[in-house]
Amino acid sequence: MKNILIIHTGGTISMLENKETGEVNSTGTHPLTALSDQLKSFAKINEQIMFDLPSPQITPNHMLELSKEIKKVIADYDGIIVTHGTDTLEETAYFLDLVLGTDKPVILTGAMRSSNEIGSDALYNLISSLRVAIEDKSKNKGVLVVMNDEIHTAENVTKTSTSNVATFQSPQFGPLGLITKDSVIFHRTTLFRHVQTIDKISKNVFLLKAYAGMDEQILNSLSAARPDGLVIEGLGQGNLPKNTLEPIRKLIKENIPVILVSRCYQGVVQPTYSYDGGGKQLKEMGVIFARGISGPKARIRLLIALEITQNMNLLRDTFEKFDG
Repeated sequence: MKNILIIHTGGTISMLENKETGEVNSTGTHPLTALSDQLKSFAKINEQIMFDLPSPQITPNHMLELSKEIKKVIADYDGIIVTHGTDTLEETAYFLDLVLGTDKPVILTGAMRSSNEIGSDALYNLISSLRVAIEDKSKNKGVLVVMNDEIHTAENVTKTSTSNVATFQSPQFGPLGLITKDSVIFHRTTLFRHVQTIDKISKNVFLLKAYAGMDEQILNSLSAARPDGLVIEGLGQGNLPKNTLEPIRKLIKENIPVILVSRCYQGVVQPTYSYDGGGKQLKEMGVIFARGISGPKARIRLLIALEITQNMNLLRDTFEKFDG
């Protein structure tokens, strides 16, 4: 049998519902540990509680600490499962995907309903993750997210609903594979991975979403905070209101990288429009276009990249030549 380590970090999957008040909160011991006998028919299991945090409290430094722990123990196991709150699960998954170079399966999973709620998905998702972790075909696919009978890449997956158990989806490409009652089925694979090794997270990167009528006020306020980088979720194919141009130009002149993604959840940013604030003008100003990832994930990528270089050309390559 294969050896699998389950690392718990908190979240709904580690919480219980108070039947009197309906509140869901942390508990003294992990509620799934009592059900671990149901996992032993699949693999030899070890468990470790690393954090006990709801995922809104997870920071990039927690992600870095988790990555270091995985690197330290991965040689002793055939695969790693991380249980995590769903609110920031996709960011932790993507962080790990960018910094872990292992070919062994690393799976993140969570739950939308705690283990004692009616219709809980907690144990089911954990068992599904275990089945994926012991599957030989799961190797060399990067960090995976397993939820609701589906297998997703860390790069593409996102939480799409506040409460539906089918919340995790990959709108651009669909899931990497699926889990049936008797099989783990992959119908595509990961073609390219880019791993960057870091020892610390020390930079400050902000994330803004563009909106109709956006002007210089918020960007001027942000500039006063002296960020190390900025990610903007732009409009459509990668456009911004014209009144944002001057403060963006000032940030770039001060060697602060400005990364542009789209607030749309499908498609990629591209320098198509040449009007004031259009993508072509932004590109010519020096804005870096990040293709096909969300704002939160672009922020994670920039946080990691800035620990390696502050050279604007190298940062541009990191984003614009990332996929080949």
